[in-house]
Amino acid sequence: MTVRIYALKSFVFVLIILIVIISYSITVFGEESLQEEYIDEIPEEVTVVNARGKVIRNLDMRKDIIEYSGGSIEDSVQRLEVRITSGEFKNTVVEAEYPLSLDFVGGQNNALLRPGDEVLLTLELDDAGNIVSAVIYNPARDKSVLLLVSVFAIVILSVGKMKGLKTLVALIITVLAIYFILLPLLLKGRDPMLITVFASVLITSATLLLVSGFNKKTLAAVLGTTGGVVAAGVIAKIIGSMAKLTGLGTEESQMLLYIPQDIKFNYRGLLFSGIILGALGACMDVGMSLSSAMFEIKEQNPELNRIQLFQSGMNIGRDMMGTMANTLILAYVGGCLPLFLLFGAYNMPLAEIINQDGFAGEIIRSMAGSIGLILTIPLTAMVSSFLYEHITARTAIDSADDY
Repeated sequence: MTVRIYALKSFVFVLIILIVIISYSITVFGEESLQEEYIDEIPEEVTVVNARGKVIRNLDMRKDIIEYSGGSIEDSVQRLEVRITSGEFKNTVVEAEYPLSLDFVGGQNNALLRPGDEVLLTLELDDAGNIVSAVIYNPARDKSVLLLVSVFAIVILSVGKMKGLKTLVALIITVLAIYFILLPLLLKGRDPMLITVFASVLITSATLLLVSGFNKKTLAAVLGTTGGVVAAGVIAKIIGSMAKLTGLGTEESQMLLYIPQDIKFNYRGLLFSGIILGALGACMDVGMSLSSAMFEIKEQNPELNRIQLFQSGMNIGRDMMGTMANTLILAYVGGCLPLFLLFGAYNMPLAEIINQDGFAGEIIRSMAGSIGLILTIPLTAMVSSFLYEHITARTAIDSADDY
């Protein structure tokens, strides 16, 4: 009976989350879409159509050598014969250009397109609707990505079975929350940190409820995780303001200045929001693992008081701390590896590197995320020690049935 009640509560909570997401998505996409706003910005005399195609044969390669003080770079354009496989021009054969910049002279052949490769094209039409020119802007990568997603789903279902299914559903909810709630609200110019904290609580609650069920373990993990990510955001905001970060330290953030919707972004807030999202997964992992471990300790030894249970949780958390903080920092370093190589190539002094807006932002991102991760440990341990204090062996076994 207890198991059914917990299962029903979990189902109702997740159902409410899905209804909120779907309702909001209908509200957002029922209005004039961002894509439609963008199309309105295109001059009327230019007609552009996107299509999918398959390379039939390689025609030739045009190479322009660009000389500079350190050597030379090859700027190349590959000309190909392509059969269009979608849209109103399906089965039409066109000559298309594929601009690509190979590394250096004699560059990387794996960047070239070959017969049989699927591509995405932009077709420019004249007033009569005939194709004037075709440019390949990307190889088609969606099938490869979908293949990897399918392998991931098969592996997680094979190993995790019912838990794996719950994990997949949690991932879907996470993607929906980001795509239909977080991004649309950010694109409307709303407060990034407030929206990100709300989305983080939603994602954390839905994920942990699905994986662990409606119980004290989940509540402790949700509260500990939320406290950790909020702490990471607050610390990043304080230090970022002191360091006078602009939030425009990356090319992507700078490109937002030129989008056609004329949105007044809080770029520094977007930087801090990214820090919260980046720390969320690791904090969630630590929060749930620690909460579950403390629950098992209390189950095996119900005589432990609140202080003893807290100390046990802290001892477990300290073991987690070293590897998890290291993992988070390595993840950020991996994303900045080309930047590190660039600084090293020009022998930039460390003091100058640290003072770069983008690099300082990455340091603050990794440090603030690690601090949030570390603070998740005492927060989760404290909440768990209060929630589990009066759990007896029988109650612990009953509460663990739905885990």
